Amino acid sequence: METRRRSVVNALVWNAMGLAMMTLVGLIATGSAALGGMVALVNTAIGLMMYVIYERVWAGISWGRNG
Repeated sequence: METRRRSVVNALVWNAMGLAMMTLVGLIATGSAALGGMVALVNTAIGLMMYVIYERVWAGISWGRNG
């Protein structure tokens, strides 16, 4: 079991990483609906890959676990 604090930190770090990636992609792509759609697609693909990697890293960290 994870502590509540670990779960909150995990969620906050994940959201910060997602925000940073979306900001970067948004700065690269500009103004049109087509580019906006591409930003969303790229963000989704990057987010999925990052989420899998992120969860695997957190699975290996023992901090905050009970037992």
